[in-house]
Amino acid sequence: MCLAIPGKIVELPPEGVLNGDARTALVEVLGVRRRVDLGLLRDDYPSNGDWVLIHVGFAMSRISEADALDQIRMLTELGESQAAFEEVSGYGLDDIDGGRGG
Repeated sequence: MCLAIPGKIVELPPEGVLNGDARTALVEVLGVRRRVDLGLLRDDYPSNGDWVLIHVGFAMSRISEADALDQIRMLTELGESQAAFEEVSGYGLDDIDGGRGG
């Protein structure tokens, strides 16, 4: 199943610091913290605390907090929160704190 999962940006790189060709941010999704590529959001660059939709390690778009919480609630109600957890855990980008925020 392909999921676009909402995540909250908890840490952006310092201004001017590039990781390869694109910037990455530390994003929390369902209690898991991972590095996510922000290269697709260069025209609508997020700030700390913003919510983004993530797919396979890439932030695809910014979304409102209300929309993010609605989507998380829907994933939980549909029993898909474990699939979302597995999706974000499998990104293979910097493992932060063993996969758990903290």
